[in-house]
Amino acid sequence: MLAQASLVAGEVTTQAYQVSKGARAHDVAADPAADGPVWYTAQRQGALGKLDPKTGDWEHIPLGEGSAPHGVVVGPDGAPWVTDSGLNAIVRVDPRTHEVKTWPLPEERGYTNLNTLTFDGRGKVWFTGQNGIYGRVDPDSGEVTVREAPKGRGPYGIATTPSGEVYYASLAGSHIAHIDQDTGEATVIEPPTAGQGARRVWSDSQGRIWVSEWNSGQLSRFTPSADNPAAGEWKAWKLPGDDPKAYSVYVDETDKVWVTDFGANAVLRFDPESGRFESFPSDRENANVRQMLGRKGEAWAPESGTDRLIVFRYGSGE
Repeated sequence: MLAQASLVAGEVTTQAYQVSKGARAHDVAADPAADGPVWYTAQRQGALGKLDPKTGDWEHIPLGEGSAPHGVVVGPDGAPWVTDSGLNAIVRVDPRTHEVKTWPLPEERGYTNLNTLTFDGRGKVWFTGQNGIYGRVDPDSGEVTVREAPKGRGPYGIATTPSGEVYYASLAGSHIAHIDQDTGEATVIEPPTAGQGARRVWSDSQGRIWVSEWNSGQLSRFTPSADNPAAGEWKAWKLPGDDPKAYSVYVDETDKVWVTDFGANAVLRFDPESGRFESFPSDRENANVRQMLGRKGEAWAPESGTDRLIVFRYGSGE
């Protein structure tokens, strides 16, 4: 169902799309093509959702018995890839035929509570599991490797820089980590704020790592040193409001930073140059916007509490 677009904060317009009731749309990923579909994880219904933004029509692709999908990204092959905590597997869905392919984690690992995934610069899939693991899938060979995370429980958001470096955040561990793609080893990087609850990470065009801090209500930035991706400098900004809860972070192609704030029931856009936050509150209570993603000129937000997808359209500056 399409909703009327409305002008917000000058150059940003919003549009809401209603999807399946009870889907609890968790994460979202837009096809890079301007007219391409938008994928979302229908966590409560064990399916991957596919929205056509032109018409507002959506459909669900069942992922298998017991499925509970969490994260989704569009891979370099143009297909949506999913972390499915119910199946304890990485899942690929063919964007045309909707064929579902799974890479189960080794049974001896047990339940890992899979969270999020990303592609490195070599075409390999890295993923996190909150029960204290991270790992890799080689799409060519089918090999699945699972590793124990340093400091145990907590691996959550994960992202790749333009140069192909991979970083993840540990919510329970209150740190971020850099993964060496040659050895597979993860090096812990401690933020300056203790117990901050680093939840999600994203990279800007310069390879700086932006972190949403759930416990502290801060947006922080780690700037890696030129010769060591696991060392560098930190800076942090407190989100506006009395009790901010920064859930997810996404950096658009203009290097503006989008943060979802459960405390304010809003999506925020941060300008690193001015240090200014803009707030876009939801028109419904308990929107609970989880991981945002986007494409040129668009930032997409899944309202897991309202079963809607919201798009923020903005000028790219070109």
